[in-house]
Amino acid sequence: MNTPAQILIGAGALLALGVTAVAAQERPAPAEEKKMEKCYGVARAGQNDCAAGPGTSCAGTSTRDWQGNAWKLVPEGTCADIRTPRGNGSLTPIANR
Repeated sequence: MNTPAQILIGAGALLALGVTAVAAQERPAPAEEKKMEKCYGVARAGQNDCAAGPGTSCAGTSTRDWQGNAWKLVPEGTCADIRTPRGNGSLTPIANR
């Protein structure tokens, strides 16, 4: 026969498993995560994610705002809609900017 303490411990364990299962279901599956794309010409100086042209190594190395050969990762499908003082973002490097 189970004592009241054993019943409470068992009920608590079941509750904990249920909460864990619900929490696991709330996280998006990898396939549901937002897809990202490189967007050139939208990074502020020193805030690019990578590729900032000759003389730079990678992330955080752009030397000026809206540098055309420096990119940031943005949600897929939003790059061309991003406006800067020098024009919109681009999916390819922007020459002379």
